[in-house]
Amino acid sequence: MAARVAAMKSDELRTRLRQEAAKWIDRITYGAGIDAAARELSSAAGARKPTRNAARMGDAALSSGRFYFETRDVLEILALLRERFPAECEAAIERANLILRHQFDVLGFQGLDYGSAIDWRLDPVSGKRAPNRPWYKIRFLQSDEVGDHKITWEINRHQQLVTLAIVHLLTGESRYLTELLDQWRAWRKQNPYPIGINWASSLEVAFRSLAWLWVGHLLASSPGAPKAFQHEIARALALSGRHIERYLSTYSSPNTHLLGEAVALFSIGTLCPRFRSAPRWQRLGWQIVLDASAKQVQADGMHFEQSVYYHVYALDFFLHTRILAARNGIAIPDAFDQTIERMLELLAGISQAGVAPRFGDDDGGRVFNPQRNRSEHLLDPLSTGAVVYNDSGLKAAAGSFKEETLWLLGPEGARRFDALDATPAPIASQAFRSSGLYVLAGEGPQLTQTDGTMEASAAGSQSHNTIEKNHYQLVIDAGPQGAGNSGHGHADALSLHLSANGSEWLIDPGTFRYVPSASGDGSGRNRFRGTAAHNTLLVDGLDQAEPLGPFIWGALPETEARLWATGEHFDLFCGNHRGYQRLASPVIHHRWVFGLKSEFWLVRDVAEGNGEHDLEISWHFSPGFTALYTPPGFTLMSIHSGAGWRGLALAPVEAHGWSQEVRRGQVSPAYGVEDPAPVVRFAARTQLPADFAVILQPVVIAPERLGKFTRSMGEDAVSYRYQTGNGLHLFFFSDSGRPWAIDGWKSDARFVYIGEEGKKLRMAFCSGTFLDATGQCILTCGRPVERCEISGSKVLCSDPQAVIDFKPERMRAAFEAMAGAL
Repeated sequence: MAARVAAMKSDELRTRLRQEAAKWIDRITYGAGIDAAARELSSAAGARKPTRNAARMGDAALSSGRFYFETRDVLEILALLRERFPAECEAAIERANLILRHQFDVLGFQGLDYGSAIDWRLDPVSGKRAPNRPWYKIRFLQSDEVGDHKITWEINRHQQLVTLAIVHLLTGESRYLTELLDQWRAWRKQNPYPIGINWASSLEVAFRSLAWLWVGHLLASSPGAPKAFQHEIARALALSGRHIERYLSTYSSPNTHLLGEAVALFSIGTLCPRFRSAPRWQRLGWQIVLDASAKQVQADGMHFEQSVYYHVYALDFFLHTRILAARNGIAIPDAFDQTIERMLELLAGISQAGVAPRFGDDDGGRVFNPQRNRSEHLLDPLSTGAVVYNDSGLKAAAGSFKEETLWLLGPEGARRFDALDATPAPIASQAFRSSGLYVLAGEGPQLTQTDGTMEASAAGSQSHNTIEKNHYQLVIDAGPQGAGNSGHGHADALSLHLSANGSEWLIDPGTFRYVPSASGDGSGRNRFRGTAAHNTLLVDGLDQAEPLGPFIWGALPETEARLWATGEHFDLFCGNHRGYQRLASPVIHHRWVFGLKSEFWLVRDVAEGNGEHDLEISWHFSPGFTALYTPPGFTLMSIHSGAGWRGLALAPVEAHGWSQEVRRGQVSPAYGVEDPAPVVRFAARTQLPADFAVILQPVVIAPERLGKFTRSMGEDAVSYRYQTGNGLHLFFFSDSGRPWAIDGWKSDARFVYIGEEGKKLRMAFCSGTFLDATGQCILTCGRPVERCEISGSKVLCSDPQAVIDFKPERMRAAFEAMAGAL
């Protein structure tokens, strides 16, 4: 502790000392019956000092700023809800009926029963209850004392009160309003300031404050809502704003915690301008939000925690704040808009197949509707962003207009969304270099099923039982593990995520929990965030980084993307990480991924080092897939697929010498729950250097046997051949970067692919100057080219002027000679 204090800069030390002093002052102040909220409201009453009339002016304090919608717009919004979101309306009513019985859907848990009287300090999953003492004396991270604080806090965010308010307005039934008021007053009675766990996190106070603002403005249009309730909300908001300002997470959690607190502070200050401190709260909250947009967002638009879920979390905070600021005449800096747009574009870019990969932690909460916390819901901000920035590309990426957008932007937002061009942008591979996310995306394959065999249809060919083209994407995580101690990052360097048409195929397993479960399973946190739970290489049974605590990693790996090339027909990635350099016998993991956009992907892993090591590569599939053994590999078939892809063949290189098996794994689709899912695992104890490769190929039905996938080893290169019923594919990899010769082919390129599509030969040539075969020159460049793509006699090069000579007839002759030999 002394060393930690000594390392603090003066401002941090002053801030922490001020917060420590404030804790004791609050305890004494409220112990003496002094109400600080009355001081805030005294400004609304027009008095210099707190008065008895201050509380009665709460409605004026609450109603001065401009909310996301006007009271006069509520009826039209409700009509649009019924018209455009009938299923969501029914679900909300059903959920509200459960809330009446004190049964809540919390994070990933369904129907948690809180009994006849809600205990607001209870974690009903573990049965543990937080102690009733000042918040700063509660060790909320100690699960043996309080259970899982996230579960306790979730209903204390009071977002269920927003649901009750909306359903009350939708149905006109008073029972929902009665329940809302009962819960509100019971909560205030059980949580007197500053007592209890529900004051222990300023972020939770912020979430609750935002919910209260929504409830207050929703019920302003209800004739049945008592006017005194607006007074009560104003007093509660005044106290909460004071608490948030005093205990900002400036140095304890300068991430989405601080951002969320700032959003609430800004919102209270903006919507309750008659509070004495409102101008200061608005200025402070706005400045922190702007600072966060500059500090917490990387150049490519990814949030610095390297978690897709937290990226969406932050994006929601920024969008809500930006919209509210504009509604209240606050000038929006161009830099702020540019940051939000980059975040939206990144989210759209990594979700082109209709679902976002969940790299990193999954918090389970949402700013607007906590029920929308699954992978398929993470695209919601794109709908709002499309309207705010008049962007038809974001509209296409969003898929549809979302309920949240209606509430934030009103009926005019719905009209503007509808007016946007609905033509989707072409799906395209992209590199987000700052965050290290590389997207191999495309349309295809267009598959046909004929006489029990699977074939890829050539363009323009006649076929029957044709399955339409699919949108697919394979995303590679080749970025830093996270900011600082990487608290919300996972040990998943070079992991892959594969999805198609809105469904996940190769998955990230999620988070499960932040604390040990009720059963005492202390390994759940590390089990889900560890390397073995991801689609990457595990060495000697160790994670790529050292888990030092629930939100702390040590020895973070250095990850580097060394090669990225994308063309009309192919994508190529090569990267490495040094997470295993800490071993007594260090290991560097290299991963190559080649995608032939209409057919398959080849994934090649290289463990560079010396001595013997235990190597494991796991492929984690989504629940609902069934594993079939199709020698020499496996085919995973989806048992609930509709039109489109039905399975993924996983073909390892023949004679690889590794063990292979299908295991039962776990996936956590939302915080706190886990479901079984199949895992294909390859493992070996082997001398380094060593490599391993697989072909990933979509199929309509499980083939009796996969294509023939073989390997040849040379001194400076490795070649692979993939022979299917449709043709031959050749791959050449150079790990050394030196000129190489193998199987009659010579080059100095880092990678070469040659394959046949119908009668047309295709070639991908990356990072080199020449290619020869059987002693004859095929391609010559005057200087190294990053990418050269050849289809028939057509040459597409990243540096066209560098190409000196190309002989397509020689390439054809050499290729046919090898095909004939095989």
